[in-house]
Amino acid sequence: MSTHPKTVLITGTSSGIGLAAAVAAAQAGWQVIATMRDTGKADPLRRAAAEAGVADRVAVKRLDVVDAGSVTDCLEEVLAEYGRLDAVVNNAGAGRVGTIEQGTLDDVRATMEVNFFGVVEVTRAALPHLRASKGRVITVTSVGGVIGQPFNEAYCAAKFAVEGFMESLAPVAATVGVDVTVIEPGAVASEFVASVGVDVPAMLAAAGPYAPALQAYIDRTMKTFTQAQTSAEAAAPIVESLTAEKPAFRVQTSDWAREFVAAKLTDLDGSAVQTQTGDWVR
Repeated sequence: MSTHPKTVLITGTSSGIGLAAAVAAAQAGWQVIATMRDTGKADPLRRAAAEAGVADRVAVKRLDVVDAGSVTDCLEEVLAEYGRLDAVVNNAGAGRVGTIEQGTLDDVRATMEVNFFGVVEVTRAALPHLRASKGRVITVTSVGGVIGQPFNEAYCAAKFAVEGFMESLAPVAATVGVDVTVIEPGAVASEFVASVGVDVPAMLAAAGPYAPALQAYIDRTMKTFTQAQTSAEAAAPIVESLTAEKPAFRVQTSDWAREFVAAKLTDLDGSAVQTQTGDWVR
């Protein structure tokens, strides 16, 4: 029997929720495999782990979720070095702001690739090992995976797809002893927002007939992010789901997120959500 502590692989740990989750999981006693596409960006994570006194429980490895070979290689390394895999946290993702008329299908495909197909690839590859350990799959989605949001068509489509995939997988995985959970953050003050790479003046200048709606959306979004959760606050439910005896399938990370998604669950004809999000663009 392996003497290693329980091992969790977390994707997208160079910043934001992934970084915070990696440190918090290590503090909770887990051996953390902190993965990122570019390990040259690992210094902030290493510093945070050292400051928390858990540097010895955080191992940085390269994993690009859109590269099947990278996923396979990383998992093989983990099994060779630690002998087990007890959980996967699908956190890697990228935002996409814009409306479809002014984008391309390649933009949409790229957004789906990292936010949806990357999650599918990592989960598919990890499941044999998680079956062996009776482990769990935890996936960071978004309130945008429950309620579609203006100028986030591609991103929300990807997150809706993840939610549907995981909701469908959960009862099947349970038959072989694997728990599945989705984590739904709202606004989080992290580098994810900056990583969207939006040049607001240029976007507005190119928005044409959508400019008034886009300006209203941007104004509303900026106000929301002034009251955003910290990455550590959003990461806490991830660690709770790792350590819970029986984790919930769906977990929101704040009271705001719970109230926001609750509206969808009773909105049978869609009118309440459309009224709410319509107000964001006028």
